Amino acid sequence: MSRIYFHIDLNAFFANAEILLDPSLKGKPLIVAGATRRSVVSTASYEARAFGIHSAMPVSEAQKLCRDLIIVSGHYAYYEELSSQFMNIVSEYTDQIEVASIDECYADVTDKIIHYAKPLDLAWEIQKRILTEVGLPCSIGVGPNMFLAKMASDMKKPMGITVLRIRDVPEKMWPLPIGDMRGVGAKTLPFMEELNIKTIGDLANYKNLNELRDVFGRNTEEIIARANGHDDRVIEMETGSKSMGVSETMLEDVTDYEELRGMLRMLARKLSSRLKEEHKLGSRITLRICYYDFRNADRSLHKEQPIYKPDDLFLAAITLFDANWDEGEAVRLLGLSVSEFMSEDAAKQMNLFSPETEDEKEEIREVLSDLNRLLGTKAFVRASTLLKGTK
Repeated sequence: MSRIYFHIDLNAFFANAEILLDPSLKGKPLIVAGATRRSVVSTASYEARAFGIHSAMPVSEAQKLCRDLIIVSGHYAYYEELSSQFMNIVSEYTDQIEVASIDECYADVTDKIIHYAKPLDLAWEIQKRILTEVGLPCSIGVGPNMFLAKMASDMKKPMGITVLRIRDVPEKMWPLPIGDMRGVGAKTLPFMEELNIKTIGDLANYKNLNELRDVFGRNTEEIIARANGHDDRVIEMETGSKSMGVSETMLEDVTDYEELRGMLRMLARKLSSRLKEEHKLGSRITLRICYYDFRNADRSLHKEQPIYKPDDLFLAAITLFDANWDEGEAVRLLGLSVSEFMSEDAAKQMNLFSPETEDEKEEIREVLSDLNRLLGTKAFVRASTLLKGTK
């Protein structure tokens, strides 16, 4: 069975993040850039792009193209927060994620998509959740490999969902300008012009490999393979997840305290189950409250002893909620996450002395029996007493 990849790209990320902070900017030509005229454009809203403004353009040039251009210096800590929320949503569907940048990622959804009646329903669900819960539009490309997924996500923006299969390549991808191909940068374009390579199809069918090697070097075969729709890369995940979280979006905005409290208890149970499956315990618990107008309150507390049990997670969550909820304010989403994990070995040792299943209990009885034989009864009793004192 072939793999199924999503490439998920937040549209005009920085600009749309600024609109979340200041809704009056919506619909206006906006760029995020430095404060001086020598700065370059980091991101341009779609209204600014209509004037020909684009990323990496000098601000002075952008101002010439649009008299009413609004320049925002940017709130990068806020962008990191939104990016984390975005990645957390994707991670609820698969752990096979490769973060490409602050506003885009690849996800292998092969094992998840089979549970949907219509394959594109999964893409639609993720897109809708990112818009509803984070407040940001995104485009999703769907393909049998990472390259085609990336090319597909670029084909329809904003809020596009595009499928690009290998059999679609001649019709959908080959007619595109060679500059649109991922991997062909601005420095390479002049060489493409010299070889009369104007489209991706021209490159895919170019016969003189020696001429291409002068441009692409040892990557020549790989570039040509991608131009023909082939890519054998696999997801490269970060080793060691930094956090684990769950969230729930309400069907309607909720103001009732008891209903929100019940939701937190459900999230605590769900998160506890995931932590237990991964043999993880964490010391930092973070609660996210997303209000009806997309305002977010992220608050965390640190526990002296790492936790994973549902009652402990719920107690931490309700403590944070009670201290930070604007009473009466309608809530759209609640999220709960754990970070600052202890090592897996330490977590397993900790579980050894708080068994919850018959298998765990039997394993401990065997370990204790071995200890008794090795240490002798007196030493064993002394060790057991000390261990109980550290529980």
